[in-house]
Order: sequence, then structure tokens, then C-alpha cells
Amino acid sequence: MPNPYFQFKRFTVWHDKCAMKVGTDGVLLGAWADVSHARKILDIGAGTGLLSLMMAQRNESANITAIEMDKNAVLQAQENVARSPWKDKINVIHADFKKYVFHETFDLIVSNPPYFSDSLKSGNNQRDMARHTEELTYEDLICKSALLLNPDGLFSVVIPADVMERVVSIAENNHLYSIHRTMIHTTPNAIPKRALLAFSYQDKVCETDELTIELSRHTYTEEYIELTKDYYLKM
Repeated sequence: MPNPYFQFKRFTVWHDKCAMKVGTDGVLLGAWADVSHARKILDIGAGTGLLSLMMAQRNESANITAIEMDKNAVLQAQENVARSPWKDKINVIHADFKKYVFHETFDLIVSNPPYFSDSLKSGNNQRDMARHTEELTYEDLICKSALLLNPDGLFSVVIPADVMERVVSIAENNHLYSIHRTMIHTTPNAIPKRALLAFSYQDKVCETDELTIELSRHTYTEEYIELTKDYYLKM
């Protein structure tokens, strides 16, 4: 039976009620996104609340809004936040991001969005909604995020590497430009499976780099350890 929770150094994420469990994608984005100048952060598709909790650990002066449409995930995220050191800094909203009316804008918007747009459904409606882009397409995500981002803000996502150019094109159509890209390799000789992207209204030269997670099974690279050492217990 899978462990119903994931223990990090400063908080615990229970995920037994959520379709999508704690995974490497969320941890990568949470550790990578630039939070240094953010006072108001929006987490779109919050799931367990993992990204919000990581943002709060990295910038304890920020106020974070987390929005999620799945009822069970919302309850789980609220419980995880309530048990954390940052329960007064994170507000979890049960709503559809596409329809919700925000009354503020944000310095940083982060999302680990649904990504299996063309794959077969599993038959589990909750899991399918969390993993397929029909409920929140890249166009939906980026168009509305562009409206909610402050002029000097950042929009950061983790996506499959094979849709990166499409996502960059959609962003540019909304006047958001890629300023940092990190291509994620699972092992040294593997093709990139994920891309970490940061977008800004400032059209400037994009910083591009790569990160490899493992040298071999459970032998992690120094760069991955350095990125995640403030979170994982054994790093």
C-alpha cells in the first residue's frame, strides 16, 4: 500500500485523498522558481498544496493564493496547510481557475498543469481531470495568467519537454517571453523529459541550462541534490 504522506524537512504532505501524488515535477518547480521578489504568489491547480508550501518555505514574507477545482484535493491541501508552519500565509480556494474572478494581481504565478492531452483516459475521473488538459488547456492557463501577472512579475511552469515550443508560442502571443529554461534529464544520456520555464513581460535573452536528476538508480547528481536539499529528508 502506498505511503499516504510524503515527509519533507519542514512540512508533511498528505496525498491519500488526491488523484495526483507528490512527484518530482512539483518538487523541481517548487525549488527552481524564482521567489526572491514575490510578495503575492498564485499557485494554479494546487493539488496537495505542495507548491504553495515550498513557496512559503522559500519566501516567508509572501502571501500565497492556491486555487484548485477538485473538492478532495482542496480538502487535502487545506489540511496540509493547516498542519504547516505557514497556515496564516496560504489561502486555498475551491474554484475553477478559468471562471474564478480574482481581485488582485500577482508577482509570481506557478503551475504544475495537467499534461496528458493526447493519452488514453484511465477511467478514474478524478485522476483523469488532474492529468488531462481538457479541463485546463495551455491556452486557458497562459491567457488568464497573463492578465493576473504584475508588470514585473514571473510566470513559472513545469511541462513535458515535447510541448515546450508550443507553450512558448502561446506565451508570446500573450506578450510573455521565456527568460529562463531548464531542460530536465532523468539520467545523463536520456533525452529531456521535462522543461522548467519562467516567463516575463520583458523580452530579453533567455537563459538556458540543463539539469540531470540521477547518475544511476537512486544515485543523485550534485546539481539535483543542491536544488532540493532544503526539502528532501535524505538530501
